[in-house]
Amino acid sequence: MKLSASLLAVYCFHSNVVNSSAFLLQGLKAFGLSMDAGNNIAGSDDTSSNTQEKQTDVSRTSAQSPPFFLSSATGGSKGGIPEAKKETNLDERLAKLTETERALEERLASLAKVEQALERRLASAKASTPAISSGVMSNTHEGNKGTASQSIKSVDNIWETLTPTTVQGGSLRTWSYANPAVERVFVSMKTDGRPLDADVELWQGPDNTPQKMKVYVEDGAKRTFSTFIDTPRSPNTICIKNTGQLEFPLYACVGPDKEAGDACLAAARVVKGDVIQGGALRTYPFEPDVYSVAVLIKTDGRPLNARIELLQGPNNNKQVLELYTEDGLDRPFLAVVQTPGTGNVVRVVNTAPVEFPMYAYVTAYEYASEDAYANDGVQIGREW
Repeated sequence: MKLSASLLAVYCFHSNVVNSSAFLLQGLKAFGLSMDAGNNIAGSDDTSSNTQEKQTDVSRTSAQSPPFFLSSATGGSKGGIPEAKKETNLDERLAKLTETERALEERLASLAKVEQALERRLASAKASTPAISSGVMSNTHEGNKGTASQSIKSVDNIWETLTPTTVQGGSLRTWSYANPAVERVFVSMKTDGRPLDADVELWQGPDNTPQKMKVYVEDGAKRTFSTFIDTPRSPNTICIKNTGQLEFPLYACVGPDKEAGDACLAAARVVKGDVIQGGALRTYPFEPDVYSVAVLIKTDGRPLNARIELLQGPNNNKQVLELYTEDGLDRPFLAVVQTPGTGNVVRVVNTAPVEFPMYAYVTAYEYASEDAYANDGVQIGREW
């Protein structure tokens, strides 16, 4: 209370001084006099007018400006905003910026961890997947590796572009194609590492099966089954039946073919075909760097009965296929057999009578890198 009373007295004193100065100036103006900077009274008209304007400005300034004790109380800030409040706002903004910076640093650290994990997964995938290159190898393996006349398309790309269908043990699935523009269909099957037993049939009309296959693969994940079935004269239906037990499901991809079959057919036609008489067989050994083999079998219009086997060691069947085709010229057999590892031999047997010969074209389709088979436990021709 005492401080408030003191401040009020000072304000009143300041107001009286200002009012007294204004009253004095008005009185001097009435007598035609003025007051100079040294508080001397002058009687010239020019100086009086200038002095009047200056005093008017001083009066306005003094009337508009707050008292000195109010200015000091507010901290001398401009616009009526205290300096302490400005500092508080700046501190709050700096604190928010610091928190935002910390959050960004945490997000960057998490993104860096995700990037490192993806790089490790990509490196492991590249290390586990052999590098594949295209080429053609003669049946005698005496010539050097050449370049295929058409670009090679790996059958592994089929699993990356299409969604496989699960076929449980003892069940079957069908795929129908009524479009006459579909002249060839690819069929790919694999498992999660278990054996693969299946029957693949081509239906054309009621009770008409112009082509059928019985497939066995020891490891459906390491050696997938891929074949190309010609489907002239629609409608055609592909049927896949899983003849294995309920505990052994398989995954199948079936669809129209445009590129892979043509590339495989072109690679198989580069080599010279072998005539296999009824009841005879032919064997085709391949080097360890051969990743897959193209097999083309056809006749001159007669029925086709054959058995194709993939051997890896004496009497060690990794893949067996029993084939029947009503017309080996209209619907030839075309397939890609994967041959990872070393010591692979493809054996083709003509199970028909001697009156039904067939023509076999077997050649290397894809090549793996030199280090693709270095970790399979078998060292050939290398020093320890």
